Amino acid sequence: MSVKIVFFDIDSTLYDQDKSVPESTLEAVEALQKKGVITAIATGRAPFMFEDLRKKLDIHTFASFNGSYVVYQNEPVFKRPLSRPVLQKLAKQSAVRQYPIVFLNEQTMKINSEMTGKVEEGIRSLKLNIPFPEKDPDFFADHEVYQCLLFYSNQDDWSYLKQPPLDIFNYVRWHKYAVDVIPPDGSKASGIKKLLDELNLSVDEACAFGDGNNDVEMLSFVGTGVAMGNAVATAKKAADYVTRPVDQDGIYYGLKEIGLL
Repeated sequence: MSVKIVFFDIDSTLYDQDKSVPESTLEAVEALQKKGVITAIATGRAPFMFEDLRKKLDIHTFASFNGSYVVYQNEPVFKRPLSRPVLQKLAKQSAVRQYPIVFLNEQTMKINSEMTGKVEEGIRSLKLNIPFPEKDPDFFADHEVYQCLLFYSNQDDWSYLKQPPLDIFNYVRWHKYAVDVIPPDGSKASGIKKLLDELNLSVDEACAFGDGNNDVEMLSFVGTGVAMGNAVATAKKAADYVTRPVDQDGIYYGLKEIGLL
């Protein structure tokens, strides 16, 4: 069965270490599009964080927020916001401990406190070309929120996060001062499944490229999983193919190896 849609991770897959897209990747994505293959992005990022990349690659389909906000041709086809009542409890109990929260939706991010040095350090590490979030402690009350950044270290008291109802969220550390707050079953694979169902495509008609631990489920789920040469060992093990590293024409080479170019 021929591949009709290809999903790409962003960091160290589409982007190289300098946050640039290799010329060979630009050519490969354009070639896929000319052949009528749907090109898509699968990421944990918020849509506003990779808008420039989508414009550069002429990609209008993506599964973002680890599957909680899925878009086909610029139109949302699936949304799963975080529970507003539970977010309210999280904000209240975290404020007592002076742990800042950044709320994210598809368009923007807002913080519920004043900016701190730890928050600045964490957000700078993401290397995003966007301003720091403005303060809006009630943002979640009248906006759908798909992910939060909760700022605390492992040395701090976080036992309250294990208690109901806060335990319905998953807390995934990405920085020494910060964790992502996400739904319990959120994943790139679940977002891809929503999109395939929407397009009436089978899993065998989907291909994905990735490099990280959060790509493992995606690479196992699709019909053809391709790990970058710079991928972690678990991603390589989950994939059907291993291509060259991102900065050695990995995307282009991988697409040729599986017969899509």
